[in-house]
Amino acid sequence: MTEKQENATDRKRQPLLVLIGPTAVGKTALSLTLAQQWNAEIISGDSMQVYRGMDIGTAKLPLAERGGIPHHLIDICDPEEPYSAADFQAGARTAIEHISSRGKLPFIVGGTGLYIESLCYNYQFADNGSDEAFRAEQEAYATEYGFDALHAKLKEIDPEAAERLHPNDLRRVIRALEVHHLTGQTFSEQQAGQKKESPYELCIIGLSIDRATLYRRIEARIDEMLEQGLVDEVKDILGRELPPHAVPMQALGYKEIADYLQGNCSYEAAVERLKRDTRRFAKRQLSWFRHMKDIHWFDAGENFHNNLSAIHAIIAGKFQDHLEYHTNQSF
Repeated sequence: MTEKQENATDRKRQPLLVLIGPTAVGKTALSLTLAQQWNAEIISGDSMQVYRGMDIGTAKLPLAERGGIPHHLIDICDPEEPYSAADFQAGARTAIEHISSRGKLPFIVGGTGLYIESLCYNYQFADNGSDEAFRAEQEAYATEYGFDALHAKLKEIDPEAAERLHPNDLRRVIRALEVHHLTGQTFSEQQAGQKKESPYELCIIGLSIDRATLYRRIEARIDEMLEQGLVDEVKDILGRELPPHAVPMQALGYKEIADYLQGNCSYEAAVERLKRDTRRFAKRQLSWFRHMKDIHWFDAGENFHNNLSAIHAIIAGKFQDHLEYHTNQSF
């Protein structure tokens, strides 16, 4: 294929703007700025914001603070319902088509690496089947010995997947173990076999920050969540009498507070563990994104405003054939 033909092919690809980074790094504020600037609609790339009633603990942006910008794949499931990367991929594809049909720019914003990467690079999710007895056995093991013990089992057979998955993410840890159990191939090996060719014309912006500052932001966010009523939100979810393996019972921020409410630890211990686990989660997010390609990284520190012009220039350069998206030339 000639260079001219390749360029023509690229122009036919649907533009897709993506913003990634660890929790508390500042994605939400920047996403609103970019969405307004580029006539975009936002698609959440967060695996927990799909659930209704899980608002404070997922840092879900209230409707009144979205600046009139449509947000997709938020509040589409009840906590009892399972939701997978394949579900996200299908839902996001549909949202992208609808947004594009309105002449708007589709804009993925989030921190769930598997979800975002599976969409950006068109992962093919193999139907490896399931083994319900095996899943029940792993759930029983986690209940008796703890989530960390089950996570250690995954670390033995698939260290790369274990690095990327939090021990509290029981459903995905069990699924990674199940894939190996059924196929003899690790989850990481299956991912490595993906072609990672995007059907979209991608522009991926990544935010990072020095670890000390990120950790301060994480702790401040958790303190704010507690002030906003995180404990009552978890209490309401516990009132639904969900099974232990349901998503809210595993989710970061919910499991720790649930342990306090169920009398398994003190409030102070629960908050300290939540802050510790969130710091570890942020490290896993960054580890995942560091394995991705095509990312334009920016430091989200105090002088971040100096980077805005560079970010807009990158987007303009990538989508130069689609400048109808651009609504404000004054950057």
